[in-house]
Amino acid sequence: MVLSISARRCPRPVGWLGGVLSFVAALSLGEAADRLERQPNVILIMADDVGWEAFGCYGGEDYKTPHLDRLAATGIRFEHCYSTPICTPSRVKLMTGQYNFRNYTHFGYLSPKERTFGHLMQGAGYRTAIAGKWQLNGLYNLLPGHQDSTRPLQAGFHESLLWQVTKGKQNVDGGGERFWNPPLEHNGRLITPQENWGKYGPDLFVDFICEFMAQNREQPFFVYYPMVLVHDPFVRTPDTLGDQSLEVANKAPKDPAERKKNFVDMVHYMDKLIGRIEAKLEALGLIEETLLMFTADNGTNRSIRSQWLGREIRGGKGRMKDMGTHVPFIVSWKNHAPRGAVYSDLIDFTDFYPTLMEAARWPPNWVDPVDGQSFFPRLFGAGGNPRDWVFWHYQPYWGQLPGQAVRTADYKLYGDGRFYHVPKDLEEGHDLSQSVDPALARVRGRLSHILKQAPPAHSEKGSSRTTIRPTYPMWVDLDDRH
Repeated sequence: MVLSISARRCPRPVGWLGGVLSFVAALSLGEAADRLERQPNVILIMADDVGWEAFGCYGGEDYKTPHLDRLAATGIRFEHCYSTPICTPSRVKLMTGQYNFRNYTHFGYLSPKERTFGHLMQGAGYRTAIAGKWQLNGLYNLLPGHQDSTRPLQAGFHESLLWQVTKGKQNVDGGGERFWNPPLEHNGRLITPQENWGKYGPDLFVDFICEFMAQNREQPFFVYYPMVLVHDPFVRTPDTLGDQSLEVANKAPKDPAERKKNFVDMVHYMDKLIGRIEAKLEALGLIEETLLMFTADNGTNRSIRSQWLGREIRGGKGRMKDMGTHVPFIVSWKNHAPRGAVYSDLIDFTDFYPTLMEAARWPPNWVDPVDGQSFFPRLFGAGGNPRDWVFWHYQPYWGQLPGQAVRTADYKLYGDGRFYHVPKDLEEGHDLSQSVDPALARVRGRLSHILKQAPPAHSEKGSSRTTIRPTYPMWVDLDDRH
C-alpha cells in the first residue's frame, strides 16, 4: 500500500523562484542567452555503479579514463556530487528533481504519473531520446502496467533504445543480460538476443545516440544516457573478449582477481564510449552547441577495491557512507564552460532538473519541482548560488538499511545523531556527536535543523514484500534558514 501524505503544504514554487533570483543576480537569463545562438543541446550520461575513486582525474590509480580526464581538464570537474546509495532511488530523484520521500515507492519503478526532465525538455521544444538502462516499469513487483513497452516514450522521450523495459534477465530466450547478445526494446519493439547475437549492448546504445544526434542536428536535442556499464556481472568487453564463446560471454569468472580485471576493463570501455560520443559531436559540428554532463548513479560495487591517492577504497554501493554516495560529475561545454575549473560546490541529484530548466530557458512553472537548486550559472564560470547542504531520505525497499542524513562538504549528520568529519573519516569510524567543540556544535545544530524539517524516516529494512510505503508529495520544502 502506497500512502501519499500531505502533512504540510509545500509552498511551490518558492524554492525555485529563490534560485532564479540568485541566478539573475549573478548572470541573468538574458545575458546567458546572448552567449548562445540557440538553446544548447544537452547530453546527460550516467554510469552505473561507479564512484569517484575509479577515475584518473579524481585520483584513481587503477584505471585509465583519458577521455573523461580530458573533458575535465578542458571543462569543469565538480568535487562534491552526491547520489543516493543505489540505482533506482537515484534515477527517480534525478529524473523528477524531487527528494525520494515525495515519490519513491518501489525498487525498479518510476510512477507513470511523475513528470520527468524528458517532459520538461519536450515542452521546451527539444527532440528527446533515452538509451541504456530503463528498469523502471515495476517488473520486480509486477506493478500495474509493468508490461507496457511504451512507458519510456510516455516518460517524455520521443525515441528510446533500452534494456529491461518489459523483459527481465530470466524471461527472454537466450538470457536477458545487458552486455553480450542483449534483449533490447527500441521505441517499444523487442529486439531479441538472437537478433542481437554477437553484439555488445553498450556499443548499440552509443550507435543509437550517434544516429539520433545526426538526424536531429538542426534542432535542439536532449539525450539521457543511463549506461549499463559498469554494473556486474564483470565480463569481458569487445577489447578483451578474445576467443571466448558468446554463449558464456555474460558469465563473470569465479576468480576475484579476474573479476577485478574485467571491472577495470569495463571502466576503460565506458570511457572509450564517451570518447565516441564526443567525437561524433565534433564530426557533426555540434561540440560548441552541446552541454555534455557525466555522472554516476551510486558508488562502486562492494566487491571492488581500488587504489586512490595512495590508499585502498572499497566500493560502498547500497550504503550511505561516502563510498556509496559520492560520485563523479564532469561537465564539458566547449567555449562556454571555463577550462580546467575544479568546483567544490555541493551538487545533489535534485539539482539537475532545475539546471535543465535554465539551459532550456523554461520559465518557472507550478508543475515543476522545487527541491533542487540550479547550477547552470556555474557552467559559465559565474558565481551562482551554490547549495550549503545535501540531504538523503533513503529507503530503497531492496534489502538495504534505510536512513536519513544531511551533510556539508565536510560534515555529515545522520538522523540517529551520528556525526562525522567525512573527508578525514571516509569509513565513518569516529563519531563526533559527543564533541564539546563550539564550532562543531554550531555545524551539528544547523544540520539538525534540516533533519527536523524532514518527514518521518523509515526504521525497518524494506523488501519487495513491504506493504506500507508512505510518500509525502506535498511536504514543505526543506530550508536551512533559522
